[in-house]
Amino acid sequence: MKSLIVGDKATVARLAERLKQAASYSEYQRIQCVLIRVTLGSSAAQIAQLLGWATATVHVMHSRWAKEGEAIFDVRGRGGRHHQHLTAQQEQELLAPFAEHAQSGGMLTVAEIQQAYQERTGKAVARSTVYRLLERHGWRKIVPRPRHPKADVAAQAAFKKTALRGTPRGLAPG
Repeated sequence: MKSLIVGDKATVARLAERLKQAASYSEYQRIQCVLIRVTLGSSAAQIAQLLGWATATVHVMHSRWAKEGEAIFDVRGRGGRHHQHLTAQQEQELLAPFAEHAQSGGMLTVAEIQQAYQERTGKAVARSTVYRLLERHGWRKIVPRPRHPKADVAAQAAFKKTALRGTPRGLAPG
């Protein structure tokens, strides 16, 4: 049977150096999978047992090593914003005028930001998209305390001082 992995000294040295510089556990294990085969000549079943993998996974790693080389060790992280309309920098530029308006004490609504976002991207977006955008950039919802427009502050203060006897406010403790 033909061996897919050649165990020359240059390959072993490159793999050993790469093992020291592995950035993640997943990358470390992939390098180990190939390095064990190159240095010890272990079977796929033995390597699988050492790494806690399935034998088929070891076979896949070895065949990918033969085809792709060291590219198999570059493991990309999961997740990310794969369907973004704007980059983080473009989002900051979009929010800059709104930030200035908010710093001067102005009231902002999500509808205004949503309209600007839609004009910038040329696509209709849900309001939740704008809320996630604001959360990503550290914005939070701050609203003034509710107050009736016709409230008379002086009358409220006078009422607090002259509550009727027998009402809960008029009863003294003890």
